[in-house]
Amino acid sequence: MRRRILLAILLAVAVTTLALGVPLGLTALRLVETLTREELKTSIQQIALQLDDDLANSRPPDLTDLQSAIPQNRRLIVTLPGHPDQVVGPDPGADVLAEQIEILRKGTVTIQLPAGPTRARQTQVAGLVLLVIVITIAIASGVAIVTARRLAQPLGHVANRAGRLGAGDFRPDPRRYGVAELDRVAEALDTSAGALAELVQRERDLVGDVSHQLRSRLTALQLRLEALQLTSDSENAADAAAALEQAERLGDVLDELLAAAREARATDAEPLDLAGALPEIANEWREPLRNKGRALRVRVDGRPLAKATTARLREAIGVLLDNALRHGAGPVSVSVRASDATVAIEVSDGGSGVPDELVAHIFDRGVSGVGSTGVGLALARALVESDGGRLELSVPRPATFTIFLPVPRVDDVRGVRWPAERSPR
Repeated sequence: MRRRILLAILLAVAVTTLALGVPLGLTALRLVETLTREELKTSIQQIALQLDDDLANSRPPDLTDLQSAIPQNRRLIVTLPGHPDQVVGPDPGADVLAEQIEILRKGTVTIQLPAGPTRARQTQVAGLVLLVIVITIAIASGVAIVTARRLAQPLGHVANRAGRLGAGDFRPDPRRYGVAELDRVAEALDTSAGALAELVQRERDLVGDVSHQLRSRLTALQLRLEALQLTSDSENAADAAAALEQAERLGDVLDELLAAAREARATDAEPLDLAGALPEIANEWREPLRNKGRALRVRVDGRPLAKATTARLREAIGVLLDNALRHGAGPVSVSVRASDATVAIEVSDGGSGVPDELVAHIFDRGVSGVGSTGVGLALARALVESDGGRLELSVPRPATFTIFLPVPRVDDVRGVRWPAERSPR
């Protein structure tokens, strides 16, 4: 993109420069010659007037008195019918500029000038015009490079922003470019990110509500069936036992379907090397924290692996670091603890922490103690849970949030595994 913009601007400048520079150069060359010829005409007119006066008074032309009026390095030739030519001045050579004027008695006066000095001035003028063209192209190239960079960088950033959005990174990006069209695209992407974030959260809420409601109803049904098993009627007791067995199978199927649904949302989750991923994720937050006089420390012992999606993990950790930047104080630390089945990523700072009244509701949507939207932590938890992990407030003061992620198994493969059909039911 940058190359195309640069070439387009340079082509326009080159065409414009040539369209104006070539006529300007030709006009300058002709102007130098025209000025020289005008000077010759002025000199020869003065000499012709003097000769006309001599001829009108029947005096033979005497060029001795005219030598002072002849400029240096010029030759004067006077031609009269029936008289030999009279010549005054040095030979100008083969390449000359000459002007001629008629006098009385059908005579002529010719003045010649060596063309060398005029050609030299024309060369100087042509060089000056060429220098102006080169300087113009150089300045235009600088402007083209700056303009191409100013346009290409925002376009590249918008493309990356769209790619991150498609990968599940829903964080709003406050960067604007000073170009109205690109700013509108950025605002549209932020609006879409907000809508997708709300959609993800609503999906998580719906899955949780459905799971809770089905499990509650199924548990109540199982309790009733267990009570019916205690009846004295053997036939009813057998029917109740069979129904209870089917209810238990239904509970197993429900658990498997919910697990498969979670796995479907985490289909992109794969073994992730935290030793390489965490420093890269944290690097984009170093400069904002440094601007506030705060440090960011990342500690990863060994090379722990976690089953996660890079974009979702980046988003979740970004939310936690953004909270630490906005509401925390002191240095911010990101550390990793690993066990056989779980990897824990802790994000903490030295601020005053979470107030007691918000601890139980810190992940609820719309809950915020500082007037913000209250979407960030709810979205971060939803994204972590989409990868099969969980996000908890492990220590309220100072605030320490912990992301628990599963350790990849040897048989982990990307994809969705739905439960096999049971028979008979």
